[in-house]
Amino acid sequence: MSDRHLVIGAGPVGRHVAAVLAERGADVTVATRSGRDTGLGPLGPVPDRRGARGAAGRPRPRGEAVGHVALDASDADALTRATEGAAVLYNCANPGDYTQWERTWPPLMSAVLTAVERTGAVYAITGNLYPYGPVDGPMHEGLPDAATDHKGILRARLWGDALAAHRAGRIRAVEVRGSDYVGPGVGANGHVTRVLPAALRGKAVTMMGRTDQPHTFTDVLDVARTLVAAALDETAHGRVWNVPSNAPRTQVQAVTEMLAVAGKPPVRVRRVPAGAIRASGLVVPFMREMADMSYQWTRPYVLDDAAARAHFGIEPTPWEEVCRRTVAGL
Repeated sequence: MSDRHLVIGAGPVGRHVAAVLAERGADVTVATRSGRDTGLGPLGPVPDRRGARGAAGRPRPRGEAVGHVALDASDADALTRATEGAAVLYNCANPGDYTQWERTWPPLMSAVLTAVERTGAVYAITGNLYPYGPVDGPMHEGLPDAATDHKGILRARLWGDALAAHRAGRIRAVEVRGSDYVGPGVGANGHVTRVLPAALRGKAVTMMGRTDQPHTFTDVLDVARTLVAAALDETAHGRVWNVPSNAPRTQVQAVTEMLAVAGKPPVRVRRVPAGAIRASGLVVPFMREMADMSYQWTRPYVLDDAAARAHFGIEPTPWEEVCRRTVAGL
């Protein structure tokens, strides 16, 4: 198997995937629209790999362990050219604007399916828990994808298309699913990291739904570790894996424990009731999208990761270390 890897997207998961692979000495290229090096700070300096080759086969300068290429990943032909010779294509893209998902996701996923079918690269997908929809009890991989909101239905369909192609023998695909992200680089996209800057200044913060319900939080580093392990393990393909994550915390506990590692006292945590989110969604499109997901914050939202722990031997990063990395990453 080639040890060349293509990572689509340079958000927190994409950067961590690239850094994990670089630490293994792999030949890694990160594809974004800009092609700029956004830095791999979450895991420190990448290793010095003399003589490594970039996406076009050119020798990379000394110390350039991760290459970067400008690419519109929804262009199937361009993506195919970038994927040629790669063992794995990691889809770590995450269109941030929920209101644009129906426009941006289908062409992207269609292009990726075309590229991996043409090149034979393994297709490793960064998924999420939306396809499960509202459930009673912990979420495990044996549950059906039974989402009722349009974002969950879309994500379920995107995995369903990849799985159908896998079962037809056209591609090799695997998806990993984590809960709400914590860790370096998550920033305003994370429910905890969104409020941490203010909390670290001693200010009261506001969080969604009920703040006293157990909720699983997943470190982006553990997403990356699981995605790489699943991609490189042929026996793991053709199914979904939930990312090993720490024991659930309430939102108040998560914020308070992050503050504690920074030597800061607890702050007041206010809450926005689900009804208020729905009401604001009548006039604010983004809040309408958030209202669709409010079930995640009004009841226990717990991930069952037993299967991945047993299969890959991966344990989540210790919670105190997750807290330290998250605060340091701000």
